[in-house]
Amino acid sequence: MQSPYPDPTGEDESQSITNRRIQRLSLHLTPNYPQPQNDATHHQLQLLECAKAATLKVDTDSLSIYLRGKHKDIQDRVLDYFNNRPDLQTPLEILKDDHRELCMRQLVALVRDAGIRPFRCVVEDPAKYFAILEAVGSVDVSLAIKMGVQYSLWGGSILNLGTKKHKDKYFDGIDNMDYPGCFAMTELHHGSNVQGLQTVATFDPLTDEFIIDTPNDGAIKWWIGNAAVHGKFATVFAKLMLPTHDTKGVSDMGVHAFIVPIRDFETHQTLPGIEIHDCGHKVGLNGVDNGALRFRSVRIPRDNLLNRFGDVSRDGKYTSSLPSINKRFAATLGELVGGRVGLAYSSVSVLKIAAIIAIRYSLLRQQFGPPKQPEVTILDYQSHQHKLMPMLASTYAFHFATLHLVEKYAEMKKTHDEQLVGDVHSLSAGLKAYVTGYTAKSLSICREACGGHGYAAVNRFGSLRNDHDIFQTFEGDNTVLLQQVAGDLLKQYKEKFQGGTLTVTWNYLRESMNSYLSQPNPVTARWESEEHLRDPKFQLDAFRYRTSRLLQSVAVRLRKHSKTLGSFGAWNRCLNHLLTLAESHIESVILAKFIESVQNCPDASSRAALKLVCDLYALERIWKDIGTYRNVDYVAPNKAKAIHKLSEYLSFRVRNIARELIDAFDIPDHVTRAPIAMQSDAYSHYTQYVGF
Repeated sequence: MQSPYPDPTGEDESQSITNRRIQRLSLHLTPNYPQPQNDATHHQLQLLECAKAATLKVDTDSLSIYLRGKHKDIQDRVLDYFNNRPDLQTPLEILKDDHRELCMRQLVALVRDAGIRPFRCVVEDPAKYFAILEAVGSVDVSLAIKMGVQYSLWGGSILNLGTKKHKDKYFDGIDNMDYPGCFAMTELHHGSNVQGLQTVATFDPLTDEFIIDTPNDGAIKWWIGNAAVHGKFATVFAKLMLPTHDTKGVSDMGVHAFIVPIRDFETHQTLPGIEIHDCGHKVGLNGVDNGALRFRSVRIPRDNLLNRFGDVSRDGKYTSSLPSINKRFAATLGELVGGRVGLAYSSVSVLKIAAIIAIRYSLLRQQFGPPKQPEVTILDYQSHQHKLMPMLASTYAFHFATLHLVEKYAEMKKTHDEQLVGDVHSLSAGLKAYVTGYTAKSLSICREACGGHGYAAVNRFGSLRNDHDIFQTFEGDNTVLLQQVAGDLLKQYKEKFQGGTLTVTWNYLRESMNSYLSQPNPVTARWESEEHLRDPKFQLDAFRYRTSRLLQSVAVRLRKHSKTLGSFGAWNRCLNHLLTLAESHIESVILAKFIESVQNCPDASSRAALKLVCDLYALERIWKDIGTYRNVDYVAPNKAKAIHKLSEYLSFRVRNIARELIDAFDIPDHVTRAPIAMQSDAYSHYTQYVGF
């Protein structure tokens, strides 16, 4: 298959393809063992390679334009507004209560003073909303989460689960911050298992009201953002109970969402029957006022049921266009994936800032060197390149993957296409879990890469790490989300053998299963040339082969164990295997989007830089899991060694353009804020901070 990248030699295309095939066939028949050479020759070749590598020039402006896309202006507007308002900037040391009040003032000022209305973007242009969210998170991660609670969760529940009467009543107040609200789903005993929630909403036909009750301590709503201090409303998720005339007395219609006022508009006092407590100081995100809510026979009008997927009439009759509790529940949660999309997208923003700080400092800091010669920068050490360059490559890969997710989500909200809904649900779950997990680990690596200076609070790794850490848990625990991805893949694997329709997510696996599992030892197993290893077809084939093999093998294991352990026991027995499958699938999607983004880049110098970074991402991931490929002879020993050597060499080459790559993120100093990451006079800024 022809490489999708332009041939740099300029030779005739058909001749080039023929020559490559002959070369590869000869390599297969006669392994390309290294020829002996004296030390002088070897040294000269190394110098030539280094000189060749140094010739890659990057047009940072062009690359930045390609990366930032059409929403650059709105992001710059947000960042410039806060830069010009010192009174709204979060100080390094701030008490919890002060941080909460500042966060509320920041959000109100953004909406009312700066005139930026995120809620309207949620409706009209979701991609623009996520761009605003990314910029706001660069100012203060707590502010981004508070904005997400107000507009994605509280506001999103009205838009996505309510009907026209709810939108007409609440939209303007949510939009202009007159109606600050909460999203009360999580309970003390239940988080990810939403169907297991215990809060109840019982319909009273005599008064035409629902009665909201917390039946036990385990059902107390917990970790509810905006609840402890600022919220006036809450979207409360509860089991809808209807009275019956049989011995049961009530009928459980499943989890539904209800609008519950929690504070008086005039006095801001907690309303009767509602008990609110502060969840207290947290590891991070202390600008968000998380609270716990208990309800004691709180009455709300029947109209406060968010009734898009199920309604109750005045005489207590339940109606729904969906025939079962499970289908209604799936539809409800399916409309709430925007939070996951936002977390995946925002996590990449945190990773960019951490990468900028670590890499700029590594280009600045000098340590040791050849005898009687100047010290070298720490990024010139191979070990440091190994820490940071694959991470930089992953940051670029995640940027394009989450941008793709945002585009798919925006298309889904516009078209409501059923297949697209399923695809976005799976992709958002997988990317949120994979990206946030990777970022959490990378924040510690970046801190360590900056040595003692990375431990100074002013250089931000501590606050970034603490604020981001919860990204792995809320909007779905990462382990649970990866299981959703694995379950979706297995469902479609089953459909493959029953002649069912395959979704977008599955299409590449169909080809992979048919092409590669029938030929477990491919002809390319020994090919080790740089041209072959940097061929995107080889890279994608390797990623997809691994996913296909994992999918087939876990399906066999589940079928075997279910006979003796039952379906739940079999799933638990294979759980680590299932998580690995999900991560492998998401890596395949990430690489595919990265390759596509390289192809689509219009600027030649930017395209060349992105190709280099993409190759490093692909080969480093293959090398990380080389045991899997070796165990099935997909990669021969000589090829494994070549992959390792080339990934180290690509790390060196990416190091040579690292400054340009991080500059292309176009994040100004007043946003990164770390003194050691300033674009000039970094040490001067750092020493001034401590008083010199």
